[in-house]
Amino acid sequence: MKMPRLIARIFQRSYEGAAGGRRWRGQPDMPVTLAAMNAARGPLARRARYLAANNALAASGVEAWVSALVGSGIKPQSGHADPAVRGRLNLAFEAWTDDADADGLTDYYGLQGVLVRRMVVDGESFALKLNAPEGLRLRLIDSDQVDASLNRELAGGARIIQGVEFDTSGRRVAYHILPDRSGAPFAQLALTPRRVPAEDVVHMFRPETPGQVRGISWFAPVLLRMVDLDSWRDAQLVRQKIGALLTGFITNGDGSGQPFEGEQNGSNLVGGLEPGTLKFLDPGQSVTFSTPARIGTEVIDFAKITEREIAVGLGLPASVLTGDLSDVNYSSIRAGLVEWRRRVEAIQHNVIAFQALRPIWRRWAATEVLSGRVATTLDAVMPVKFITPKQQWVDPWKDVQAELDAIAGGLMSRREAVTSRGVDIEALDAEVAADNARADALGLTFTAPTKPQTVVAA
Repeated sequence: MKMPRLIARIFQRSYEGAAGGRRWRGQPDMPVTLAAMNAARGPLARRARYLAANNALAASGVEAWVSALVGSGIKPQSGHADPAVRGRLNLAFEAWTDDADADGLTDYYGLQGVLVRRMVVDGESFALKLNAPEGLRLRLIDSDQVDASLNRELAGGARIIQGVEFDTSGRRVAYHILPDRSGAPFAQLALTPRRVPAEDVVHMFRPETPGQVRGISWFAPVLLRMVDLDSWRDAQLVRQKIGALLTGFITNGDGSGQPFEGEQNGSNLVGGLEPGTLKFLDPGQSVTFSTPARIGTEVIDFAKITEREIAVGLGLPASVLTGDLSDVNYSSIRAGLVEWRRRVEAIQHNVIAFQALRPIWRRWAATEVLSGRVATTLDAVMPVKFITPKQQWVDPWKDVQAELDAIAGGLMSRREAVTSRGVDIEALDAEVAADNARADALGLTFTAPTKPQTVVAA
């Protein structure tokens, strides 16, 4: 074996994905993830906003994520050791939810939905924690208000990266925020943002790489594919419009042609066949009608495959994105929902609860204690557990039976089962006790439902 060939064989890469050659010629790569994120964050967010407002699949994907992640709202459940104080905290928080929005447009659970919606579309969402005399208030701000163009070295090794200030240890200490929302009427063109301490800012985004500063739109993997699909659908629609036009062509036997008949209206001819009209042709003339192509199964299959690719890129089951259940059966939809709901649960607890809900609870609880509205200590009031909305299954009866068997077998606590249904067990027990007391007072008796019997024909 010749020496050059031997050297080439020794240094040949065993991973095809890292090899060179003709197949990889012209293919892009991403040498530095953080630099690529910083450069692409703005264009991705702007394009995703347009698609979410104008594309049916994009709008469906956003609503699907919002519905799955927060639904009617993720509720906190105090972990205070004293049941009486715990109950008062839960009631006080529920009363506060109606006044949580500083703009007065929705309640606390509605704010959760907006925060998640902006996180999906823009890649991140922001809110300010405001200390008002009547208690904590939250004000949503646009992601563009955090000045992404601000990058600066500060004294002592601190720095500002995309509007976020870090100290020498790399800890977030402040956000540099423009005072007015972008595009708001009478908004001032403020070139100097104001510095807001990080503890007063809620910044929610899905971390994807170490050292990430700002969020990336969840539509990043599918933006180009959705635009191409939009163009393809427009072309198909025009094709169908043309196909709906019934056009006739008169051919002379001698091969001579004549100008089209009809009144001229700009560049269009007005006239043609009308229902019930009989036309006489000259000898030697014949009429041929157009036969436009029809949409075949390959076109429908292509649309479905592309929609499934978009669903995969958005992290959604295809049936959830499109609403098409024609190819779904009990087993497939249940298996798909199980995997998707694992992903939903991870985002609920690792992103939404950690970055937004827990800091809000801590600020609210501290405000209640320091104002004297709740008599307890700061340390005792901080523990909290979040109750996510109940995710309905394909067969609720089987799931309830499985929970009852797990509780009876000691594999699950009743508190865990009730919490998984999005309900506070203490509120549930109080409600059940009140119902039972009322039924006893009225002399009512109810029997537990029994399993339906299957009748076997003889």
